[in-house]
Amino acid sequence: MIHIKLGRRVEARADDPLGRGHIGWEPGMTDQQTYEAGRGAWVLGAKADRERYMLITADGLVRQAIEIHRLVQVTGSRRAVEGAVLSAGHPVHDTYVGKPSPVPASVRNPVTYIDSALDAKACACGCGEATTTGWFVPGHDQRALHERVARIGSVYEFIQWFDRTHPGDPAH
Repeated sequence: MIHIKLGRRVEARADDPLGRGHIGWEPGMTDQQTYEAGRGAWVLGAKADRERYMLITADGLVRQAIEIHRLVQVTGSRRAVEGAVLSAGHPVHDTYVGKPSPVPASVRNPVTYIDSALDAKACACGCGEATTTGWFVPGHDQRALHERVARIGSVYEFIQWFDRTHPGDPAH
């Protein structure tokens, strides 16, 4: 789960990549204002691509939970979240919103990640196990890869098939 910590509300720079007039948080903001302030533009690495939810915190409390639909490039290495604000009745909202931040206040980086069983998804290998730390349960990526190689035949046959299917300059 992506965790975003907002500072106090201030005017955005004139070149804000999302065209916002303000960034940060202050009491009385609407859900839409909080969403716009928290959704980006952040340096989000590959780990963010595996996350389903985002929490926005300010002044030590979780202010909003968002279901991530996609991440969009906004400028250089910065991306923004597009998603839906979760409301009461959704387990992520009910577990976190209005409660203390799950990330200690001493953490300075505004973008952090937390593991949560609520963010679990099925392992991409097809085993049916749940994972919260990536696409695969640890070790299952190798199992899935080897099962697919075996469908083609040997490793040699797999490489030959791959090079025919995806022509390009081979790495050898």
